[in-house]
Amino acid sequence: MAYGPPSSVVVEELQDPSPGPGEAMVRVLAAGVNYPDALIVANRYQVSAPLPFTPGSEFAGEVVAVGSPCGLRVGDRVRGGAFVGAFAELVVARDASLASVPDGVDFGAAAAYGVTYETAYHALVSVAGLQPGEWVAVLGAAGGVGSAAVQLAHVLGAKVVAAASSPAKLEVCRQMGADALIDYRSSDLKEELKAVTGGGADIVVDPVGGDYAEPALRAMRWGGRFVTVGFASGSIPRIPLNLVLLKGVTVTAFEFRGFGAHCPDALERGRAELLGMLVDGRIRPHISAVYPLAETAAALEDVLERRATGKVLIDPTN
Repeated sequence: MAYGPPSSVVVEELQDPSPGPGEAMVRVLAAGVNYPDALIVANRYQVSAPLPFTPGSEFAGEVVAVGSPCGLRVGDRVRGGAFVGAFAELVVARDASLASVPDGVDFGAAAAYGVTYETAYHALVSVAGLQPGEWVAVLGAAGGVGSAAVQLAHVLGAKVVAAASSPAKLEVCRQMGADALIDYRSSDLKEELKAVTGGGADIVVDPVGGDYAEPALRAMRWGGRFVTVGFASGSIPRIPLNLVLLKGVTVTAFEFRGFGAHCPDALERGRAELLGMLVDGRIRPHISAVYPLAETAAALEDVLERRATGKVLIDPTN
């Protein structure tokens, strides 16, 4: 393959991998598609993947072989995350990097919740310090991170304003627990957000960037927290610092690799809490489409062009 658009991804038969010491080979039964996967394919991510590589950053499945020694056994249900490699029938990973999937959790949900829900959780809790009763505004609220942020903020006791680009997307947000809905393509985001919240949002979670970041910032209460987690619009906004000065707003961010490197204990605490929420049904990823492995390029294109809602999955068994 070569770096490029999703259409540059090709599906080929390769020799089966084999696990070494401390490794397990997993038959992938579901893989989650994330926006950064498309950026990595295009070599537009912060870190390059050397060619050739198999894209895909999260998966769930069953252990089919282990190296010796290994802390896992054949038949174990596991989920894992990696920089690349998940869009395949088989993947080899270090046993320490794989987490158990409880019997009550299906593989689709296990593959869908990790990246997006951990991003949303840490943006809301670890970075923004969410308190019950606060107003949380989520931009791009029907996307993977956005829908997870809407649901988590609701579960954690916040009042949630979901901003998205169509009535159909906003209906998804309503189902995920949003208290108020704003179609930012047909209304004034700043004025609507201030009106709905009675003066401004306490927290803004922004996975989109582009033209909507500044209006959302202008619609915040004094002392609010603006958390950027990505730029799905393809445009990185430039924020006038006088707004930060006058409103006393904290502009901050969550980025997975850096947070994991500098705050590993917080990352693990979040994973444990999220797994508990998944097991007891308080959170449930919205899965809008499942593609066979042969249509990986189409799945990446849907996520890249923001046509999908919630999460898109790859089913390598189909």
